[in-house]
Amino acid sequence: MQENKNQNKPRRNPNPYRQNRPTGNKENQTNNSNNQAQNSNHNNKQRSNNNRSNQQQNTRHKQNNNKSRGRRKQIPTNVSEDMRECLIENDKIQQARMEPWKQIDMSNRGKIRFTPLGGLGEIGGNIAVMESENSAFIIDVGMSFPDETMHGVDILVPDFSYLHTIKDKIKGIVITHSHEDHIGAMPYLFKELKFPIYGTPLALAMIENKFNEHGLSADTKYFRYVTKRKQYQIGDFKVEWMHMTHSIADSSSLAIETPIGTIIHTADFKIDHTPIDGYTADLHRIAYYGSKGVLALFSDSTNSHNPGFTKSEMVVGKTFDSLFDMAKGRVIMSTFSSNIHRIFQAMERAVKHNRKICVIGRSMERNIETARKLGYIDVDDKHFIEAHEVNRYKDEEVLVVTTGSQGETMAALSRMATDEHRHIKLKPTDTVIISASAIPGNEASVSKLMNLLMKAGVTVRYKEFSDIHVSGHAGQEEQKLMLRLVQPKFFLPVHGEYNHIAAHAKTAELCGVDKRNMLLMSDGDQIEITPKYIKKVKTVKSGKKYIDNMNNKEIFNDVVEDRQKLANEGIVNVSLQISATTSKVVGKPVISTFGIIANKDDKKFEKEIEHLIETYLLNAKITPNSDTKKIEEDIRGLVRKHIIRIKKLYPIINITVFLAK
Repeated sequence: MQENKNQNKPRRNPNPYRQNRPTGNKENQTNNSNNQAQNSNHNNKQRSNNNRSNQQQNTRHKQNNNKSRGRRKQIPTNVSEDMRECLIENDKIQQARMEPWKQIDMSNRGKIRFTPLGGLGEIGGNIAVMESENSAFIIDVGMSFPDETMHGVDILVPDFSYLHTIKDKIKGIVITHSHEDHIGAMPYLFKELKFPIYGTPLALAMIENKFNEHGLSADTKYFRYVTKRKQYQIGDFKVEWMHMTHSIADSSSLAIETPIGTIIHTADFKIDHTPIDGYTADLHRIAYYGSKGVLALFSDSTNSHNPGFTKSEMVVGKTFDSLFDMAKGRVIMSTFSSNIHRIFQAMERAVKHNRKICVIGRSMERNIETARKLGYIDVDDKHFIEAHEVNRYKDEEVLVVTTGSQGETMAALSRMATDEHRHIKLKPTDTVIISASAIPGNEASVSKLMNLLMKAGVTVRYKEFSDIHVSGHAGQEEQKLMLRLVQPKFFLPVHGEYNHIAAHAKTAELCGVDKRNMLLMSDGDQIEITPKYIKKVKTVKSGKKYIDNMNNKEIFNDVVEDRQKLANEGIVNVSLQISATTSKVVGKPVISTFGIIANKDDKKFEKEIEHLIETYLLNAKITPNSDTKKIEEDIRGLVRKHIIRIKKLYPIINITVFLAK
């Protein structure tokens, strides 16, 4: 085990034979040659006369070699000087090649700070801030999805509190690509703060759609369209967009030249050598920056547990070929509305099989319209029909492209499954293709959707076809390739839960990054980076805001907490009138419960509460001037203790007391 460990250990010590390099002094060289010749003769005599001593030396050499497995052994003394020089020079070149970051000026006393506000410890919600002493910029502004405990919440957006504290330093927002978890919170940020937005045309077009939806169409004046492989000055930073393959068109990684050195941010990525649009990842540009010396690498960790390579998007098209051949009636395909290449492949198969294309779902319609306008989907108008026209064609002549692959209740596919869609009524001859994987937290919703579709009698194509969906994130071998191209001094894994970034750090260690030069971050951690070190300096406020999509308004924390408590613990309402002269209840208290007591036990529970109140009033001194708030709090405490004792619950308890004078 020790040998395997040392095999992977990167070489950090100086070359063991570098001390023998000739100095250039002819006299010294001559003396060294004579000494070497004498030593060689002496060693020959020793080898012929003392084999036991030789074996001991070999044993010691073997032990030393085990400590530095993989290194070149000591150069034998009979190697020529020319060969020795060549070996030494090659070793120097190899060392420089494997550690290009040593070209960075280590005497630079500057520092920058990197602060993730979302996207770490979770999947989605990506947002981070990079700042120098005088300026800062934001990287992506994404949303995430709620879990099942967040009742009535549709999306989560980051807490922008920290951005308010540094708003005078912020010079812009940098967008890497147009997935919802990278741009979905843009309208909510712009309702609080506004900065120039730098991004590629597709990303900004997607943001424009969101701004129009939120009544922010005038804010498109903040758009700054970027050209890849071109640097843009944003405060103290120079930012370059480098083309990257992902599960959406026009994705980018970032090369950021800072006052202290170059930083590479991969954003979401995979290395797809056969992308649908033909534009492969710009590995040449990444290698170019790597050769110049990169101070730090921030890299996508989402698939860091997956060995090997992530499959190409092109394999999904081959699966679609098989599914379209097998389909006897209508084909209904659902995927992420932003997965332009996936949608385009389905449309290509529809045209090939003489099927008309019907697009259903607000976000799907909007994104396809935008992609067609920008040239990412090249399908003629004659192949498209409206939803109300579907029934005019034979079933085998229709492809429906729709939203709802995550089981969203209000999405088009869910409404079809519950027979609530206005135009599409499912038939047993229909084939439903779900070309997506469940986002963590959505598994229950997807399972529910699957059950509804199966009950409707349709043929569902999902996970039984391994290539019906491929990820847009890099596996371990692609992560290794990125690490080897960049060869950074510091490594900070981003985008993923803690177990993802921890696994990515282990991969980086295998690729030669010193363990001391890595940090595993959480949302709110502020990391200080200098040419000499990285360290966490403080924690800033981070978190989530809850959004109701029906009105695009925030739901405040206390409301969500009350909903959670109502769902888990129930509620008790007690209203009563107390005589200020007799200290007795006037009439009967009105008692109601929800989520605690079964209907058949209501009468029993009411009598128990009445008895508690009567006992309390025997010892209480009630006067016309008594504080009703104090009485309500006392009764609430008694009711709470009683419910904890009999039900082990902590419900919301509302007590209302009226004094009769």
